[in-house]
Amino acid sequence: MTRKVLFSIACTALLVAFVLPTMVITAFAADSNTVSSTVVTDKSVPTASAPSVVVNNNDVCKSAAAVSVKTQVLGIATGVTITDENCERIKLARSLYGMGMKVAAVSTLCRDYRVFDAMWMSGTPCPFMGKIGDDAKSSWEKNLDIMPEASEIRVREEAVVLAAAQEAKKVKVITKPKTKVTKPIKRPSNENNKSVWAKPIGVLLMLLLL
Repeated sequence: MTRKVLFSIACTALLVAFVLPTMVITAFAADSNTVSSTVVTDKSVPTASAPSVVVNNNDVCKSAAAVSVKTQVLGIATGVTITDENCERIKLARSLYGMGMKVAAVSTLCRDYRVFDAMWMSGTPCPFMGKIGDDAKSSWEKNLDIMPEASEIRVREEAVVLAAAQEAKKVKVITKPKTKVTKPIKRPSNENNKSVWAKPIGVLLMLLLL
């Protein structure tokens, strides 16, 4: 009997020990309207890591570039691929040459102004619409707008054409058109008609006097 009483007293004490604080906290929370908050001011923005752009194929003329920017509020990271046009031109010309298209390979390289100028200065101008040699040179001179923009040969030829056009304008201004001199038309005079009738009249007068 004593053990049962002690066990019940112990259970009652444990129940009071756990339930009573919960009831007190609930009642305090219900009666209180105070809201507490914590502001953290020393928290920094996570690091903006630039992405890794990898180009594994060696036959692709591209290079990778990545950049990242981070401020106190925002962080941005991006990556792009850049095409190397000179590398593409060399690979295309090499492929054409390997297939036996030598003129086409040279024409592909001639789209670079450095190759164009070197070919022109060496006396072997770049092909033009199937023409080579002097025929190609004369065709290039007639079509300066097709030459590469940064070519020194194009700049020089355009200067020559411009100087010739200005010289032609000066010659036209100096030379004046000749005015035609119209000669007056001679009309037949009446003296010839008089001389025609003078002889018969004179003969008649002589006959009358006789």
